[in-house]
Amino acid sequence: MSEQPEPARSFEAGLEELDSIVRQMESGDLPLERALDLFERGMKLSEECRKQLEDAETRVEQLVRRGDKVVPEPFGLEK
Repeated sequence: MSEQPEPARSFEAGLEELDSIVRQMESGDLPLERALDLFERGMKLSEECRKQLEDAETRVEQLVRRGDKVVPEPFGLEK
């Protein structure tokens, strides 16, 4: 039985699922195997969300305008 790749989820859906996992793990009422499964899933979700944030940051950098030109600029730097 081969694993099918999961469909891409929105950033918000990923955060919501990650929040649910954290709440379940914080309850402390989980068998060890279930806790490990949730931890593994949480790590995958965390990586997916991080990647989506990096992609969004790149898009913002590409869209910053200076006069009539679009000039790449690091995201989040205050002037």
